[in-house]
Amino acid sequence: MTTPETDVPGQPEEQPQERPEERLERAVRAAEQALIEFEIAVETFRVEVENFSRLHHQRLGPMYTRLDELEALIAEATAARTGDPEDRAKADEARARVMPMPGVEELFHGWMGGDGLFPEAAAMLTEQPVRPPQRVRPGDEARKLYRELVRKAHPDLAQDDEERARRGEFIARVNAAYGRGDEPLLRELAQEWAAGPVPPEREPTPSEELYARLEWLAQRKELLAAVAQELEESAIGAMLRMAPEDPDALLEEIAEQLLGQVAEREAELERLSAA
Repeated sequence: MTTPETDVPGQPEEQPQERPEERLERAVRAAEQALIEFEIAVETFRVEVENFSRLHHQRLGPMYTRLDELEALIAEATAARTGDPEDRAKADEARARVMPMPGVEELFHGWMGGDGLFPEAAAMLTEQPVRPPQRVRPGDEARKLYRELVRKAHPDLAQDDEERARRGEFIARVNAAYGRGDEPLLRELAQEWAAGPVPPEREPTPSEELYARLEWLAQRKELLAAVAQELEESAIGAMLRMAPEDPDALLEEIAEQLLGQVAEREAELERLSAA
């Protein structure tokens, strides 16, 4: 009896033929993961820019106000001594800078977050207290938890509108917790996601849909690149680039410089007053 060719020892097994869509599916999955990583980087930087801006205002705002007041007092003392109309005009300009027109944020006594809501409004919607960040950059553990959650729960990994909506609502809560550097809440969210419904396995997608998906991912990346460029070119972004490893130390350094300027202006004002 003749042994079939497939049973001959050492005969290589025939490899299953790859479906035409499989290579495209792999490309889509790789593009999705790359986009998520890019979005994580952009959102992380946005949080740092926003936190730096808020902490800069909270910690250094009074020093800037004191400097403006001292500049006005010095200019007024100089004008009183000289009687020069030009010095009087400079004094009026300096005094006007001390009392700027209030902005929208000042009128509401708050700051506006990245989602377009003031913290009081966000707190009412999420039933969470308003807590400003303690640091520009959230701690290492908070950053790790945030990255893991976004990689797992990102809305772009959903295959239907209902799942996308669920993930979008969850990631909004993750972003809010990360913006405050709230590590305990991020841990709770990680446990919540782990206990939640598991999305169904990815089904093979027709080539036309895969090509459309790749095109959408490319457009999304272009949009994120524009956002990242805007953040990097902003005044706060430029300051953050001066101290990429420790932005909180930069705040302290600026505070020391401002304290030195305040001391210099106070000494100058004292000399003018004593003259």
